[in-house]
Amino acid sequence: MIFNAFERLVASRYLRARREEGFVSVIAVFSFLGIMLGVAVLIIVMAVMNGFRQELLSRILGVNGHLTVFSSGPAIQDFDDVAKRLMGVDGVVSVTPQVQGQVMVTVQGSATGALVRGMRPQDVAARPILADNIVAGSMDDYGKDDGILIGQRLAQTLGVWVGDKITLVSPSGNTTVIGTVPRLKSYRIAALFDVGMYEYDNGFIYMPLEAAQLFYRLPKAVNAIEVFVDDPDHTRATLNAMQASLGADYRTVDWQRSNAAFFGAIQTERNVMFLILSLIIVVAAFNVLSGQTMLVKDKGRDIAILRTMGATRGMVMRIFFLSGASIGVVGTAFGFVLGFLFADNIQTIREFLQNLTGIGLFPAEIYFLSRLPAVVDVGEVVLIVGLALALSFLAPLYPAWRAARLDPVEALRYE
Repeated sequence: MIFNAFERLVASRYLRARREEGFVSVIAVFSFLGIMLGVAVLIIVMAVMNGFRQELLSRILGVNGHLTVFSSGPAIQDFDDVAKRLMGVDGVVSVTPQVQGQVMVTVQGSATGALVRGMRPQDVAARPILADNIVAGSMDDYGKDDGILIGQRLAQTLGVWVGDKITLVSPSGNTTVIGTVPRLKSYRIAALFDVGMYEYDNGFIYMPLEAAQLFYRLPKAVNAIEVFVDDPDHTRATLNAMQASLGADYRTVDWQRSNAAFFGAIQTERNVMFLILSLIIVVAAFNVLSGQTMLVKDKGRDIAILRTMGATRGMVMRIFFLSGASIGVVGTAFGFVLGFLFADNIQTIREFLQNLTGIGLFPAEIYFLSRLPAVVDVGEVVLIVGLALALSFLAPLYPAWRAARLDPVEALRYE
């Protein structure tokens, strides 16, 4: 649709309502603000949801393997031979035998639950998310003098630090003549890690493989083997090849299956939030429609004069279409800029609001992550902007059509 200079001039004059047309102007302002805020909020919320998913995924797949092999029996005895067989499967990048088990951690009367992972020092050092996020102590002390790694938040919960000792209590005790006695042992904290995810920083303990085998009474055996592959998004082919290599005595679980409910909930929440927040733009579009309808009714005399001076119905329709669509286009542009700037600086804004109000926003205990991430997806931004523009173009069509159909004789009859 091409607009000439005259149509643009008249449309711009109608956007700048005079004092007696103030109510129409107020509706236009609120329509502009509604579309701007709707676009901005959608971009911000979707960016935060994308950031949460990406951060959680990077940490889950950094701490945990893409695939985990379990034995159909109580333990995997020949785990080094199994690891060699797994390394021969196409797509496998690394294999980590380990002992996994739950414990109760006690320190001077305080107690909490945790998950122990027994891993060799070289395997722990090979995981950047752990080795690169040591905040106190040193990885060199891991395994020396019963040295273990615990999360920084777990250390804060227990009130301990590097060099202190904690006592681990196994849920399966030793059977004696007087009954079952809890099995416990003290370990020294060699280092603290902070991977940025509350669940891991507050509930994971790493100890040397030999110490974990002794603690859980699995001599020369492990109960899990974690496997990393070159493409974590497509693990099905690798999983089938691994299962064929290992046979029926082993079962393999991929990260998508073990975290299916969690990431499914995130995806559902993203879709619902998009639909709900899109209603802001829809409401703003209806404001444009109602405002333009009132403007057409108010400008009936002007329309009649334009028609008698030679303006065609097409010109009148384009004038009022341009007047209404301009509100949506400008609001979408401002909303895009506002949403992008807010998403790009969301962590700074969060810290500013926390310092200003003294209230912790997005606590890690609830939202899992210690920082607020935001990742702007170009495809989603295009979808949001396209939706806003489509509604902005559709909303003024009916009022513009009404203006073009107005009969000049009827409009001037009572003037």
